[in-house]
Amino acid sequence: MDFSQYFPVWDKLTADEQRVLSQSAVRRSVKKGTVLHRGLADCLGLLVVGSGQLRVYSVSDDGREVTLYRLFERDICLLSASCMIESLQFDVIIEAEKDTGFWVVPPAVYKGLMERSAVIANYTSQIMATHFSEVMWLMEQIMWKTMDKRLASFLAEESALEGGSVLKLTHERIASHLGTAREVVTRLLRYFQNEGILRLSRGSVEILDMDRLSRLSD
Repeated sequence: MDFSQYFPVWDKLTADEQRVLSQSAVRRSVKKGTVLHRGLADCLGLLVVGSGQLRVYSVSDDGREVTLYRLFERDICLLSASCMIESLQFDVIIEAEKDTGFWVVPPAVYKGLMERSAVIANYTSQIMATHFSEVMWLMEQIMWKTMDKRLASFLAEESALEGGSVLKLTHERIASHLGTAREVVTRLLRYFQNEGILRLSRGSVEILDMDRLSRLSD
């Protein structure tokens, strides 16, 4: 893979900026389940996703998880390099949800480019604004949307991501994404099953009626 094809503003950079980025970016591959970043104590660097899927999530004091957003091919993650921006203090964990290939740009290198290049500084601000919007959207969902609607929306999204109706997800994993208790998820899934919307089996959920699930999520 060519790094230049995965950095959105590459063509707007000077030749020197392109050289610095291409020489400093380190290509890495990790297996599904690998944790890349463990909160503010880590400062891995800027992540540029080439393939696969990453999950960015937060953990409460009592150990409950909630997914903030996901990263896919050509997405860029700033929170893994939060040490380079004083105002960017999010204590999050980044985990590979699938086998993932990505580049890492060292934080010192990217910070230097950001200070010299208006293009990179502006693009960085756009990334920050996008992630902030995603987190605010999640907060609105948590505050104003009932759990059955959030669960339906999550299952519909998972089906679209996986390209199929059979989702390899445990109740505990779903609860981790939604920031709720496993018992709550189990109760709602059984209700959906009784309504004929889906079928449950060990370690998986099969969606039987996507139309009803979509209507419920709305």
